[in-house]
Amino acid sequence: MKQIFLVEDDKAIARNLIRLLRSEGYAVTHAPTRAQALAALGGNHFDLALVDISLPDGNGFTVCTEIKDAQDIPIIFLTASDDEGSVVTGLNLGADDYITKPFRPRELIARIGTALRRSVRPGSVFEIHGLQADTASGVVKKYGKEVYLSALEYRLLLVFINNPKSIITRDRLLDELWDAAGEFVNNNTLTVYIKRLREKIEDDPADPQIVLTVRGTGYRLGGCYVSE
Repeated sequence: MKQIFLVEDDKAIARNLIRLLRSEGYAVTHAPTRAQALAALGGNHFDLALVDISLPDGNGFTVCTEIKDAQDIPIIFLTASDDEGSVVTGLNLGADDYITKPFRPRELIARIGTALRRSVRPGSVFEIHGLQADTASGVVKKYGKEVYLSALEYRLLLVFINNPKSIITRDRLLDELWDAAGEFVNNNTLTVYIKRLREKIEDDPADPQIVLTVRGTGYRLGGCYVSE
């Protein structure tokens, strides 16, 4: 399960964000101040940080620098300010994205997914029931033989690889895939792409072991591990 570090002092916003993120399968650690954020960094490893710029005991720019010094993870700034100076400052400090309040929940989830995909370690090879996916080269093999996936099929596979212990809802998959290859993806076409992906990577598409259906919820990965 991906670990999200939320640094936000507004109680109502934090509460809603925690509920949203957990509904998407993320674990969340919340710190309302810079001091508490620093304390949380000492004993936890996170996959991504959401950082508010305005904090009661400092600012998010300082927190961003401190997070980057402690852990090499993506950072997305959350702020009510949309002036160019703040945007440039945040990005120059190493932030991966910048979203202004109020924001649409689905847009935030999509941006989190994009940042997490970009943070996959170069050279990582994911192995799943005889399937190997090299995220550095983009090559996918099944029992040593290359499998040719379309852009959307490969992106769909990456969503599962990047969230190996999470149930991925159909809504989240639609958010992840909406701009892939410039094609429109709706519920019907998503079903088609899941079917096509299974036909290429499963031993028996009728009895999938890699992309599993969670009835009434979505899908999850059957199991994988990472090698260097």
